[in-house]
Amino acid sequence: MSGATHPSGGPRLYDRTAELAAVARLSARAAAGRGGVLFVTGNPGEGRTALLARAAYDFPGTAYRVAAPHHRGPWSAARALFSELAPTLAAGRRALRLARSEGGFARAVAAFATEREAVLICVDDLHLWDAHSRAALTAAWQETGGRRHGRVGWLVSAARHHRFPEVPAAETVRLGRLTTSGARALLRDLCPMAAAAPPVGERLLDEAAGHPGVLAAAVRRLTAPQLAGALPLPRPAVDDTVLTEVYGGLLERLPAASRRLLATVAVVALAGRAGAGSDSTSTGAYGVGGGNGGVGGSSPAGARGTRAPAEPLEGLVADGLLRRRRGGAVGFEDPFLGRAALASARQSWRGGTGGGPGPSGGGAAEVLAVDGPATGAAPTADRPPAGAALARGEGHRADRLGPPAAVRALSPVALGRAQLVRGLAALAGGPVMDAHEALLQAAELLRGRAPVEASDARFLAMEAAWAGGDVEACLAALDGGEDVRGLERDFADGLSAALTVRLDDARTALARVVAGDGGADDPRLLLRAGAAALVLGDTAAAARIHARALVRARAEHRSALLPHALEQLAYAELRAGRYSRAARAAREGLRTAEATGQHNVAAHQHAVLALVASVEGDGPAVTEHAGRALATAGPHGLVQAATLAEWALARAERGRGLAAQAASRLLPLVRPGPRGGHFALRMLVIPCFVETAVVAGRDAEARDAAEEYAVWAALGVDGPAQAQLARCRALLAEGEASAYWFREAVRRHDSCGNDFERARTLLAYGTWLRRRRRPGDARGPLRDALVTFERAAAEGWAAHARAELRATGGTSGGATDPAALRELTPQQQRIARLVARGATNQEVADHLSLSPRTVDHHLRGVFARLGIRSRVELPGVVDGWDADREVPASAAARPPGR
Repeated sequence: MSGATHPSGGPRLYDRTAELAAVARLSARAAAGRGGVLFVTGNPGEGRTALLARAAYDFPGTAYRVAAPHHRGPWSAARALFSELAPTLAAGRRALRLARSEGGFARAVAAFATEREAVLICVDDLHLWDAHSRAALTAAWQETGGRRHGRVGWLVSAARHHRFPEVPAAETVRLGRLTTSGARALLRDLCPMAAAAPPVGERLLDEAAGHPGVLAAAVRRLTAPQLAGALPLPRPAVDDTVLTEVYGGLLERLPAASRRLLATVAVVALAGRAGAGSDSTSTGAYGVGGGNGGVGGSSPAGARGTRAPAEPLEGLVADGLLRRRRGGAVGFEDPFLGRAALASARQSWRGGTGGGPGPSGGGAAEVLAVDGPATGAAPTADRPPAGAALARGEGHRADRLGPPAAVRALSPVALGRAQLVRGLAALAGGPVMDAHEALLQAAELLRGRAPVEASDARFLAMEAAWAGGDVEACLAALDGGEDVRGLERDFADGLSAALTVRLDDARTALARVVAGDGGADDPRLLLRAGAAALVLGDTAAAARIHARALVRARAEHRSALLPHALEQLAYAELRAGRYSRAARAAREGLRTAEATGQHNVAAHQHAVLALVASVEGDGPAVTEHAGRALATAGPHGLVQAATLAEWALARAERGRGLAAQAASRLLPLVRPGPRGGHFALRMLVIPCFVETAVVAGRDAEARDAAEEYAVWAALGVDGPAQAQLARCRALLAEGEASAYWFREAVRRHDSCGNDFERARTLLAYGTWLRRRRRPGDARGPLRDALVTFERAAAEGWAAHARAELRATGGTSGGATDPAALRELTPQQQRIARLVARGATNQEVADHLSLSPRTVDHHLRGVFARLGIRSRVELPGVVDGWDADREVPASAAARPPGR
C-alpha cells in the first residue's frame, strides 16, 4: 500500500502499512493479556514519533505517550514515565521509589494496569533516556520477557544508532524512505493552501529522495511564490539549513570526537570522488580501524595538542551510522547524514577563533571549497559532470562532489587527516602494509602542524608494520617523530633499541614506560605500556597493564577500542602460559572485533584461540580457528597472526603423532628473513621445533636452532627462556647428560613462574626416565605434570601425561601402593575417604567447612596424583590403603612360630 494511511481525524502516515501491522499485533497481544515489546528504529525525520502518535490514537484501551525529558539526570526519564502513568503526583513518587528498588520497575508499572483494560505505553526516543532509567526498564522487560507482560504493551522508539537490548519475543521494525507515491501524498498534505508547481514539486521530491523529514523541512522554508514557481528555489533546495534542521539534534548529541570523524569521512569521500571524477549517487568514504591513534582538532587546520580517539569511527560503524565496505572502506549508511555532518563542521569552522591559514596553509576555506557548488556557480570547463549537477541544484545526485582544483588546494592537515583515515581503515580490515604507507604519509603531512595526530599516525604505522612482520618498516615509523614527547618518546626510543638489539638502551627507556603505566589512564597509552612490558619479557606486568586498559576502555564506553585491548590482553596471557584466561579474552575480543568490523584484529584472536585449542587437544577447533585466521592473514599480510596459526596447526599435528609433518610446518617459522616467521615470535617457536624435530629424527636442524636460541636466551628478554634452553639441551644430549639438563631445566623453571612450561619439562623428563626403564622415578614428574595440565585445562597435554603415567604402572600401582597415600596432603586424604564412602562434593564441603569449588579442586589433585580418572575408582584405592595398614598390625598379633 502507498500514499497516506490514516483514519479521519487521526495522525497521518505514509507508506507505513507493515509498521502499522506490527503495532496491531502488539495491541492484540496486550488485549489478550500477553502484552509484549515492539521496538521502532529509524533515522531522524523518518517518522518514529508520528508512528507512536498514530498507535496511541488507534489503541482501543488506555495509551500513554512518554517523551524523553529535556533535563537529563539519574532517574529523570523514569520520573517522567510515572508522572504520565500515575493519577496523582504522590502516586507517581511512590511508583518511582518502587521502580528504583531491585526488580521493582516491572511491579511499579503493573500497578497501573487493570484487569479490565489493556494499556499501551509509547516511549519515544529511548536513546535519550538516562542510563539508570534505561537499565531498570530493560531489566523489567527481560524479567517479564519469558513470562507474560500481562495487559501491558510497550511501543518503544529510538534512533538508528541506538542498540536495543535483548528482550525475549520482542519485535523490531525499521522505518525507511517513502515510495514515490507516498512522498507525493506527503507533499500534497504539506502544501494544502497552494499546491506546488509541477517543476517545483518534482525537484523537491527528487532532492528529498523519499525522506519524509527532509521533504517537510525543505517545504517549510519555501515561500508561497517559490512553491508556485514565481521565484527561484535555493540551489540546492535541500541544503545545509534543511539538513541541519533534520539531523542537527542527532549530531549535537554525539561525542565531539565522533562528530569530527564523521566530518573527516565526508571530506575524504569528497576528495576521493573528486579525484576520480565520478558522479556517484552514494557516499563512500574510508573509515577508522582499531588501534591507538586519534583524529583531533576542531577544524582542518587542527587544534594543536588536542587528542581525540580514533576508535569512535569504529563505534559509528557498530552503531549503524556508517557502513563498512570491501577492503576496509566505510561509507555513510544515510547519505544525508554525511552532508549534515559536513554542514555542521563548516559552521564550527566558520565560527572558530583565529580562522586558520589561507589557501596555501590550510584552514576552513579549502574544505568549504570542496562543497563549493552550494553557491550556485555555473558549470565551467574544469568542473566535472558531478560539479555541473551540483550547480543545477542536483546535490543529492552528485552527493556534494566538488571541483578537483579545490581538492588539490586542500591544506596539508586536511590531506594528512584523509591519509590517516585511509590508513586506519586498512589497519582495521585491509592489507597492513598499505596501512603502514598511508599512515606514514599522514604523519609527514601532519608533522609540525597537528603534532598529536602526527604522533598517533607514526605509532599506528609501527603497529601496522609489526603486524606485517617488517622490522625495517617498524623502525621507519619510529624514526623522525619530533612530535612525540614524554613517555611516548621513551616508548619509541626503547622499541627502536629493542629492534636493533641495543638491549641496555631498550630496558632503560621501556622500564620508564612500564613504571609510568603510560603516564595516564588513557587506555591507548596503557596499551603501549603493556606492549613495553611484553618486549621486556615481563608478562605479569603486561597482563596487569592490559587488564587495566581494558577496564578503562569499558568505563569510557570505548567499544571500538575493546577488541584491541582484548587482543593485547589475550596475547599477554598466552605468553604467561595462562591459556584459559587467554581464551576468555580472545573469545570476547573476537565478538567485539566482528561487531565493529575490525577483521584484522579478529584474525589475530582466531590465531590465539587456535593455539589455546592446540593445548586443550581440540583438533577440530584448531583447524577451524587457524583456517579462519589464515584466510584473513594471507591477503592482508598479517605475518604475526599467520605465524601463531601455523604454530597451532603444528602443535596439533604433533599431538596426533605426526612429528615429521609438524616439524616441516615449524621449520619456516624459525628461519630468519622475509620468508620466515614473525620476528617477535621466531624465538618463542624454537623450543617447540626442537622437541618436534628430535622426535622426527631431524637432530641437525634441531641443534642449529637450539644454538641460535642459546644466544637469544642469554640476552635475558624472556623469563622462561633459560629453562626452555635447558630442556632443549636435555632432549639433544645423551646418557646422564640429559638427566642433568632436565633437572637443571626444572630448577630454572621454579624461578620464572610459567607453570605450564614447567609441566612440559616434567612431562619430557618423566618420559625420558620411563624409556630408560626407571618407572618409579618417572611417576613423580609425570604426576606433577598431570596436576598442572589439569589445572590449566590443557586436556591434550594431560592425556599425554596420563598415558605416560599408565605406562609406568602408575594407574594400577597407585590404587594399592601405600606410597600414594603419602603423596596426598592431609586435606586431600580426608576428602578422598569421604568421597570413597559415597559423599557428594556439597556433603564433603559441609562436613569440612569448605566451598564445593575447593573440594572439586582438591579432588582433581587426588585423581591426578593417584593416576585415576573418576570418583568411582576411589573406594578401591582407599580399601587398598586400609588393607596395607591392617597387615602389619595383624602380623604383630600372631604368636611366634605360627
